[in-house]
Amino acid sequence: MDCVFVNKLFSSPFSDCYRRLITSNMVFMTIDLEQLKAQAAAAQAQAEAAEAEAKAKAAAARAALLAAQLAQAESSISVDSPTAEDTTPSATSADTAVSANGASEGEVTEESTNPALAAAYCPKTAHLTLGILRTPDGGPDRATKIRVPLSMFNRHGLVAGATGTGKTRTLQLIAESLSENGIPVLLSDVKGDLTGIAQAGQASEKLLSRTQANGQDWQATAFPAEFMTVGDANETAPGVSLRTRVSDMGPLLLARSLDLNETQEQALQLVFSWADKKGLLLDDLKDLKAVISFLVSDEGKPELKNIGGISSATAGVILRSVSALESQGGDKFFGEPAFDTADLLRLAQDGKGLVNILRLQDLSQRPALVSTFLMWILADLFSSLPEVGDAEKPKLVFFFDEAHLLFKDASKEFLRQIVQTVRLIRSKGVGIFFVTQTPKDVPEDVLGQLAGRVQHALRAYTPNDAKALKATVSTFPNTDYDLEELLTTLGTGQAVVTFLNEDGAPSPVAPTRLWAPRSVMGEADSQVRDSLIAASHLVRKYAVREDDLSAYEVLTQQAKQAEEKAAQMAQQEADEAARKKQEEEARKLREQQQKEYERLNRQQNTQRSSRSSSRSTSPVEKVLGSLARSVGTQLGREITRSIFGTRRR
Repeated sequence: MDCVFVNKLFSSPFSDCYRRLITSNMVFMTIDLEQLKAQAAAAQAQAEAAEAEAKAKAAAARAALLAAQLAQAESSISVDSPTAEDTTPSATSADTAVSANGASEGEVTEESTNPALAAAYCPKTAHLTLGILRTPDGGPDRATKIRVPLSMFNRHGLVAGATGTGKTRTLQLIAESLSENGIPVLLSDVKGDLTGIAQAGQASEKLLSRTQANGQDWQATAFPAEFMTVGDANETAPGVSLRTRVSDMGPLLLARSLDLNETQEQALQLVFSWADKKGLLLDDLKDLKAVISFLVSDEGKPELKNIGGISSATAGVILRSVSALESQGGDKFFGEPAFDTADLLRLAQDGKGLVNILRLQDLSQRPALVSTFLMWILADLFSSLPEVGDAEKPKLVFFFDEAHLLFKDASKEFLRQIVQTVRLIRSKGVGIFFVTQTPKDVPEDVLGQLAGRVQHALRAYTPNDAKALKATVSTFPNTDYDLEELLTTLGTGQAVVTFLNEDGAPSPVAPTRLWAPRSVMGEADSQVRDSLIAASHLVRKYAVREDDLSAYEVLTQQAKQAEEKAAQMAQQEADEAARKKQEEEARKLREQQQKEYERLNRQQNTQRSSRSSSRSTSPVEKVLGSLARSVGTQLGREITRSIFGTRRR
């Protein structure tokens, strides 16, 4: 009501009645107003709740739409592939999409327990799926998948964890995913249980229950594989024979295999340099032995002094080390035909990347040589591959199992080369993953280059274990998780994951239940292995060892020629000595004959003069001579008798 009407009403004769009536109504109106305010507040709260619910539903709808679009894109470019962990399979969340490995993912209606983490692991580019989020109570969050962009797999990584926590199965699962996406893989098979990747796995009740619980539609699948062995293949180590030339490995890596100190390593570098200048090819160990043997010989000592003053003692130590390596079977690692590392980059006919399984079951016997050989593979790839920059996916991913053997007792120069290779080779499209028990097994300069991390459970049974646990936690990005506790409570098939996202920034730490591999988790059947080896053209390509003209043959030929020349000169000297001897003997014979002739001549002259004097005596002289001889004889007798008293009276 307006103010004029109210004033008139209160000025009328009935103003007191109106006043009392209006006052009472205003009291009731005040009461109703408070009730209306309360009702309005409740309605506002309900409206806000309804609005929030509507926004959540809208967000869920948008997320579902984006997931459907992403799934459609994934199925069109075939990029999503499952991965898993050790002997106990895990599973992952599922969408309505079909992943690139062909395994469909069941529809998931749950909401993510960690939307921020789910958004952080949802790349828009080609990627693979490692698993699903592990909830704080250890259960599966099927709505949150842990995806990693393929482009980040050439930024290197580390797979670590205590013995028996599942590192080997993680290798197999990631290798399957990479192969599915057309990326070749090189696996170092130390325990001999990665060959099963070439054979489709077998479903079991335990396996299927775990995969279904985690939303993974598991399907048994075999992947294209190539079996390789370092050195000459044989019945116990069948496959492609991997060899290299001594000159290709170089003095630095070879010095690591020979366990040489820094001075001896430098001397070996000078030996290589001298052989290169002389055009002497170092294909195998006998070539290197021939070069060093020549340099320590009397003929080669002047050359040894000219190449830097290497002492004979140092050269002798290197020669003995080479001989020792040869006696241990190290000569099988070197020779022709040398392995072409480009053969590691091949694809199968169906477009999948080949999984090159390198048998290293004798790694413990010759760790330095085998690990050095693997470093040579990386060095050769680095020198031969072109620059690719930030590619959509790597050309090759190399998993180095038992990585601590690579760094054990390594020289500063060797570590420097490893750091340089790891730092620069990513620009060539090659990713490296080191596999070991704790991150402290890897030098800090190398560890700083590893952008991806799959950390399995660690144990803290001893003070050293606790120290290693703290050191491991310090290498992860900041997180709300208590990693010291989490890493000691992870089960088999579970790991803490962090990788770079599409922008190159570290993704949040994500406790992950890893997907199960679809191939055999163990050794492949001998029939499967033998059939693949029989069909491999690489086996035939590198089967027969060749021995071309190299330093050994050249120096042996030179030594043979020198021997022949020396023998020829010796023969000439002998012939000359024989000729001189014959001449001397002939001279002496002539002199002797001359003397004999002169003696005979004198004798003849004497006889001749004697006969001449005999013929010139007269008869009177002969009578007088005879008479004189007779008188003399008689006179002598008389004297004798007079002396001895025999004279007759």
